[in-house]
Amino acid sequence: MKYFIAFVFLFFSSHLYSQEVEKSIILKDADTNLAIEDATVLVLKTKQLNLSNAEGKVSFLLKGISNIQITHTSYVSQTIRSTILKEKETVIFLKSSFNKLDEIILTKQHPQKILASLIENSSKKLTVPARLKVYSREFFKRNGVYSNYNDGLMNFQLSGKPNDFSTTILVEQNRSFGLVEDYIMDELVGYNLNNIMQNYYNFKYLNPLLEPKAKKEYDFLVKAHPVNEDYYVMTAIPADISSAMLDDYTITYDRKRKIIIEVSSEISPTSFAKAKDKTGKNGKHIYKSFFKTMYRFDSNNYYLIGSKEEIGYEKIFKNKTTDIEVRNYFITTNFSNQNYSFKESEVFKDKTLFNKKNTILSNYWEISGMVATEEEEKIILSIDD
Repeated sequence: MKYFIAFVFLFFSSHLYSQEVEKSIILKDADTNLAIEDATVLVLKTKQLNLSNAEGKVSFLLKGISNIQITHTSYVSQTIRSTILKEKETVIFLKSSFNKLDEIILTKQHPQKILASLIENSSKKLTVPARLKVYSREFFKRNGVYSNYNDGLMNFQLSGKPNDFSTTILVEQNRSFGLVEDYIMDELVGYNLNNIMQNYYNFKYLNPLLEPKAKKEYDFLVKAHPVNEDYYVMTAIPADISSAMLDDYTITYDRKRKIIIEVSSEISPTSFAKAKDKTGKNGKHIYKSFFKTMYRFDSNNYYLIGSKEEIGYEKIFKNKTTDIEVRNYFITTNFSNQNYSFKESEVFKDKTLFNKKNTILSNYWEISGMVATEEEEKIILSIDD
């Protein structure tokens, strides 16, 4: 009898741990109790990557017991055991790293030359060929009202070599809401899925800092990272003499491996105020611009883990001024250096998911690598209605 009981216990235990259970964690600053955005959460057993949203929330599926690795460039890293996640939602506190005095690094080379070397080396070190399982999400606002939304799960197959990367895209699932008007279509394809990954892998968004005139237009500075002694942080801030509309840049890099870990840029209010010409490319009157990419290096691979882009501008259509804002998010939920097989007819060749008919097989957006905040969920539901 006791052997039967033991067998039943083992059977149910095995069945329990083989089932997938949804869990959520809320990441907060241990000192301020504020939510922590853009923390990387890796479920080591399944290799699923997640990014915390603006509310500090991350949701994922657990199948059995696993270690969960939490990292952020501004916080001390933590590794927790999934067994501590007793509730469906658990708050985890991270200790801020900003408790050191800024240590300025004196360099023999001008930071611009260091940056050029970093870009070249990083492009060579990025793991290619590679397959990135990506969750993409895009919000489109017109004249102050959210009018369109799309998201989807895609596989990006990267091949080629530095400065000549190519991308093949297979869409697993997707959804798109909102009425797309003919005259607005060109603006909806502002983030072109067929070249966006090449831009990230070629670090195209750093090109303005490599131009000869950037030495005069920007004040460059290199500092030690406040928590990771292997990292340096380079900043490039528009000089006081500049009257152009320029971004503030921050580049975090691994000084030993000479690879870029994180890039962010934003046109500051000061730069907007000083700019004599606020009109960008294609006659767009830009009033907001933000960009961020994050890269991950593990023991064997180096690849993109996430990006955020946001732009706001005024555009004239048929003698009518239209205010447009676009927000785009990318998160690599899983990485592999194995190629996938596909038929040519399955390849996605359009520029945006707005053009693709909805294919919904599951509630993929709930466990997507980056869950929507409450505010974003309301926006999505309002557009869907």
